[in-house]
Amino acid sequence: MTSAASTVSSHANSQNPPRERILAASGDLFYRLGIRAVGVEAIAEAAGTNKMTLYRHFSSKDELVAEYLRRLAAKAGKFWDELAAAHPDDPRAQLRGWLQAMETHLLDTDQRGCALANAAIELPEKDHPAKCVIEQFKMEQRERLIALCRESGLAEPEMLADELFLLLEGARVSAQSVGANGPASRFVRMGEALIAGHVT
Repeated sequence: MTSAASTVSSHANSQNPPRERILAASGDLFYRLGIRAVGVEAIAEAAGTNKMTLYRHFSSKDELVAEYLRRLAAKAGKFWDELAAAHPDDPRAQLRGWLQAMETHLLDTDQRGCALANAAIELPEKDHPAKCVIEQFKMEQRERLIALCRESGLAEPEMLADELFLLLEGARVSAQSVGANGPASRFVRMGEALIAGHVT
């Protein structure tokens, strides 16, 4: 068994159907090792199946990557619903909750940043099926922030949302390059300072 596959061999023991095992195994490998570094043989082995079965469910590795990212995007959508449920009718509290959740993720040493941003860097082809998934996801995240800033009664909500969005994207890179004790550790404080600058 390859070293990459051996680390996720638990997927092969799952009672899940092959398609779900393939998605679970590929998601783990893609995130930890990188999309380009992982071949379909390693994915199939880690999922306890074979290449023929993998291609029966996904026409190509590119399509598998796109579905992996769609799953992550859907999970992120649930996060916003949970945030609203935790702070009903209080968009400012939701905005603070977003800052806290993002900082927690940034400082988690087991994380490798945003999987969709990582994929955007790894996949330069403009016609890659994952490109539209990534673009749609990022735009939806921006729109969510704009809505929260607007509902919070903050001035120039679109500008503030873009400032927060770019702060997060930069913090993700910083956390990976210089570690959790670098500038990313001040994410909440910097975000709150940006918000304070838009209070009317």
